[in-house]
Amino acid sequence: MKDNTLLLHLFYTLLLFLGASSSSVENGSNNDPNNQNEVYIVYMGAADSSNSSLRNDHAHLLNLVLRRNEKALVRNYKHGFSGFAARLSKEEATSIAQKPGVVSVFPDPILKLYTTRSWEFLKYQSHVKIDNKPNTVSNSSSTSDVVVGILDTGIWPESASFSDEGMGPIPSRWKGTCMKAQDFNSSNCNRKLVGARYYSDPNEEDESTPRDSFGHGTHVASTAVGAAVENASFYGLGEGTAEGGSPDSRLAVYKVCSSFGCRGSAILAAFDDAISDGVDILSLSLGASPGFAPDLTTDPIAIGAFHAVERGIVVVCAAGNAGPSPNTVVNDAPWILTVAASTIDREFQSSVVLGSTKTLMGKGINFSPLSNSPRYPLIYAESAKADTADLADARQCHSDSLDANRIKGKIVVCNGNKDEAYTTADKVEIVKGAGGIGLVHITDDEGTIASNYVDFPTSLISSKDGAIVIQYINSTSNPVATVLPTVTVLEYKPAPMVPYFSSRGPSMLSSNILKPDIAAPGVNILAAWIGNSAEGAPKGRKPSPYKLESGTSMATPHVSGLASTVKTQNPTWSASAIKSAIMTTAIQNDNLKAPITTDSESVATPYDYGAGEITTSEPLQPGLVYETSTIDYLNFLCYVGLNITSVKVISRTVPDNFSCPKDSSSDLISNINYPSIAVNFTGKGIVNVSRTVTNVGEEDETIYSSIVNAPSGIKVTLTPDKLQFTKSTKKLSYQVIFSSTLISLKEDLFGSITWSNSKYTVRSPFVLTK
Repeated sequence: MKDNTLLLHLFYTLLLFLGASSSSVENGSNNDPNNQNEVYIVYMGAADSSNSSLRNDHAHLLNLVLRRNEKALVRNYKHGFSGFAARLSKEEATSIAQKPGVVSVFPDPILKLYTTRSWEFLKYQSHVKIDNKPNTVSNSSSTSDVVVGILDTGIWPESASFSDEGMGPIPSRWKGTCMKAQDFNSSNCNRKLVGARYYSDPNEEDESTPRDSFGHGTHVASTAVGAAVENASFYGLGEGTAEGGSPDSRLAVYKVCSSFGCRGSAILAAFDDAISDGVDILSLSLGASPGFAPDLTTDPIAIGAFHAVERGIVVVCAAGNAGPSPNTVVNDAPWILTVAASTIDREFQSSVVLGSTKTLMGKGINFSPLSNSPRYPLIYAESAKADTADLADARQCHSDSLDANRIKGKIVVCNGNKDEAYTTADKVEIVKGAGGIGLVHITDDEGTIASNYVDFPTSLISSKDGAIVIQYINSTSNPVATVLPTVTVLEYKPAPMVPYFSSRGPSMLSSNILKPDIAAPGVNILAAWIGNSAEGAPKGRKPSPYKLESGTSMATPHVSGLASTVKTQNPTWSASAIKSAIMTTAIQNDNLKAPITTDSESVATPYDYGAGEITTSEPLQPGLVYETSTIDYLNFLCYVGLNITSVKVISRTVPDNFSCPKDSSSDLISNINYPSIAVNFTGKGIVNVSRTVTNVGEEDETIYSSIVNAPSGIKVTLTPDKLQFTKSTKKLSYQVIFSSTLISLKEDLFGSITWSNSKYTVRSPFVLTK
């Protein structure tokens, strides 16, 4: 079937999380068939047991709803924050929004779901060698009491990746539970999988179970914290030891997604429970699409994440899969660690062998049954044009454009086109349906993902190699070829690259915060899968317990696993300190020692990868950290337009003397103590921002020198330009003065500020926006 967009194809073939749709009364997408009332979320800010006024407001509104109809209540939020989800008429929702203590009332949105080599690759991607640094992968007998919570499609508990062999007792502070279901019981949890919850969809006949029926949640969970499993592969591809980033950490699963999508009310309930359960890291490989991104007071992820971070929980979220267009990054609130995707140094290659003995390296996953000898007839698609078809359509193998009699039993060469709606998978079905035995697709526009074409011999080759194939066909009366089954190629260069699908900055929420924050492996990642799915399996083969998947969904658990390791080594660090450690130790060069590029070969910028690609050792000892305080986040809420009344309702830690600055403006966002810097520079000529760093290095007395990498035409002055820490001085502030003679910028400009001593390098990217 013809897909209308590449993104739609990616969603169905790779389970990438794409897009979201907000419910509305008018379209009836979320309506109760009995009373036509819609599910609304009533968000009431902090759940502070010491504040009797807030407690009473919550109880009063809840009682009003229950008196009207007990079945109207869908969920009640009371641990991490206050509020509820209920079936309300539009008039009731509007009325409740005016009540004391209510921050926002909004329709329950539907969000979508956006290893063996990746961790090994990351281990060798480093710019600073630290002596005696702790290992990121511990021995099998050690145990971390850090709990990583995954909000996703559930879990396949029988996977070897979730074995608790060698793990110690569950920490006594853990308050979570293992919910029972027809196909899930308490014995499915163990010392590794310490909690499993599900949230039934109020409007759908879905599975009320923590068990994963999609695979997505199982895949991301094993990437983050999976135990070491030897000889894992996808039918021999990517073979090696599969292991999560923090294999000694605990796992708690919150199933918020069903076949219908991921409801905002369920996501908020999971945040609420996770805060009460005692998780340390929360990982979300889901979100809204850029076009439907809600504001901060109606975004379930931003709301839940704020209250989690306020309690010291690190919240890691995917940036989205709507790239390479700008302004597509989502989950971009400053308290969230937002993750872009990158490639690793492993390729899956399917070669095309021509009768001239020429071998061309293509890509794609197939388990070709063809002989290795080039003895199969080869035809260029335009030569098989149907009588009524357009030549360009035939050349590109579009529907109804090929004469089946001419291609039966042959390998077909099809052209790609950047603007066409047909994917390689579409053309496989067209060629196969017409009797072809293989496909060679000439395309430069499907990026770095190796899609699985199962038993149908398929290879994607570049336009340069495509010219060689066509020249060969035209040079002989009997062109022949074969398509070889896929092989794994390691130490591929260059890597990492930023793939085309990864969402890009700048942030639509605010150009004064640089997003995404960081990049991590998210292309062709091998991790655990559900055990009852034969999707993508070669004919006659059993389901594979491990599968290759791509997306920022896969990048996110790499960062969650790393955050868990940092938390294990530094248990007293705040969520923002852990975030800073990961960002300021990132790298910006690939394995050719050249600047990281996109897969279209342009040099990547912080809008593509944030601070850069994660490293696995340096974040454990970053030297300095930027601690973003709750006050910073409260000021941010003021700067984006919320009034002091709303801010005090939202946060449980607002000081009595806190007030929004009189001259609150979006430009002041640049001054919150973030590990990166973004400044709206147009029309200003000079801008001054401040930052404060905390010394967490081993030496109390040390001096850091500064290095500034500034774009042409911009002067950057640091005051002071050296930072001298002592036993009594752990925190130091500095000013950054950006100046230029330019009246306005023609484009956004990028640079960096680095503090270093003999042991540590602490780098912050900056962007000046036009």
